[in-house]
Amino acid sequence: MPAPAHPKIHHIVHVDRLPSILADDGLRCDAEVVRRDFAGTSIGMSSIKQRRLQELTLTSHPELHVGECVPFYFCPRSVMLYLLHKANHSDLSYRGGQGPIIHLQADLRQTVSWAEGQELRWAFTLSNAGACYFEDRCDLG
Repeated sequence: MPAPAHPKIHHIVHVDRLPSILADDGLRCDAEVVRRDFAGTSIGMSSIKQRRLQELTLTSHPELHVGECVPFYFCPRSVMLYLLHKANHSDLSYRGGQGPIIHLQADLRQTVSWAEGQELRWAFTLSNAGACYFEDRCDLG
C-alpha cells in the first residue's frame, strides 16, 4: 500500500487542557507540562510517562528524552483511546471516558516543515515510544 500523499498526525488531550494550550500558544511536551504545572487533566499512564521522561531517549537525538517531545500518532484512533474507553487499566488514573477527549490533527509534512523552520527537533517512532525498545527516525525519506 502506498503512503498517503498528505499523511496526518494526531494528538489527543482532555478538553480542560485546551485553555492552557491556547494561552501558551501551542502544545507542550510532558516535561514542560510538569515543569510549568499546567492546569488540566492528564490522560496518560503515569508509568509510561515517567519512563518517557526519565529513561527513554531517541536514537536520532540521543540527548533528547521521549518525554521532551509532544506525542502524535499516525493513527486517528490510538490504543490509548481504547484504554480510556474501557477505563479499567490499573495504571490509568483518569476514568472519564472518551467524551471529553479532543482530537487534534495536523498535516505531517507541514508540521515537519514548520518545526524545521523554527529550528526545532522532531522525530517519529516506528512503534510505541513508551515501549522499552523502539526505532525512531528524523527524516521523511
